[in-house]
Amino acid sequence: MSRLQELGWNEFFERQWDEIRAKDEWEECFPARVSEENRGAYRLLSMQGEHTGELSGKLRHQAGLRADLPAVGDWVAARENPGTARATIHRVFDRSSKFSRKVAGKRMDEQIVAANVDVVLLVTSLNRDFNMRRIERYLSLTWESGARPVIVLNKSDLCENAERMRSEAESVAMRVPVVTTSAVNGDGIEALRGFVRTGTAALLGSSGVGKSSLINALLREERQPTRGIREDDDRGRHTTTSRQLILVPRGGVLIDTPGMRELQLWDADAGILQTFADIAALAEHCRFRDCRHRGEPGCAVEAAVENDELDAERLESFHKLEREEQFIEAKQDASLRAEKTKELRKLMRGINRFYRDRRR
Repeated sequence: MSRLQELGWNEFFERQWDEIRAKDEWEECFPARVSEENRGAYRLLSMQGEHTGELSGKLRHQAGLRADLPAVGDWVAARENPGTARATIHRVFDRSSKFSRKVAGKRMDEQIVAANVDVVLLVTSLNRDFNMRRIERYLSLTWESGARPVIVLNKSDLCENAERMRSEAESVAMRVPVVTTSAVNGDGIEALRGFVRTGTAALLGSSGVGKSSLINALLREERQPTRGIREDDDRGRHTTTSRQLILVPRGGVLIDTPGMRELQLWDADAGILQTFADIAALAEHCRFRDCRHRGEPGCAVEAAVENDELDAERLESFHKLEREEQFIEAKQDASLRAEKTKELRKLMRGINRFYRDRRR
């Protein structure tokens, strides 16, 4: 296996590289993968080794959105700066997948958490962090990303009811694999290795669910720093501070991510429908095609709730995510209109200035 393949290179990126190499402007460039990003500085891994990367002026200028810039997991075309360990990034390859969320706060921007991921390991701990509604939210964004989700119920050594909680998770998983793990006694670690070997796997979850401990167990070494459990709320302490790409010695790539305090949706319509496939199937039998499952006559979804065939909390979770997605979409449209108005005003000012100068 070549160095590029170890980093996650495949035919999807090879085809793009063939097109890039056909152009003279990319002469002397080489493909590299972004393993870390910190305030506009990038760490790149490639056949040439490791480089510190920076954006070319052209790429920075052409990037209209934050999501156009490289993210951890991206493949880029870079050119080495002679005599240094630095390289300039000239192009970002098209992505095979991307796990995105809305940035924290009021801004309507997309934040790419991890790019070109094959499997997303959704880690939650079997203590007070366990929350099926949160699992549904993570599943919605993962299905939208284009990657395959796996639900990881960690810290089974601290839970007396692990099997019951696993059953609860499987009730919302919709045939998504559910793995119970413990970095302390090794439960489920070999099962995780099976998913990791298939390509690039990203670990996502709240702070303190044990992602770093799982990575150490998968690597069979203490690579990522870990901290203990807080006694006051039974939660782990946050340790990872930036997204990092890590090579697994026996095959596969891991992307470690900081714990997420906030996970807002971003363009997750299809992901929500796939996460709630049971509700979508029931909706096929509603009397009206545009049934919103909120009191309409002949609603098969609400009938399923009344007959205890569907959990009422699951239906409310579906409604909540649906409302949030509609709100985000409306805000995106308003933000786009405001940006276009701003550009038009700027253009008109330039035109007015041109004619004023001609009259002088």
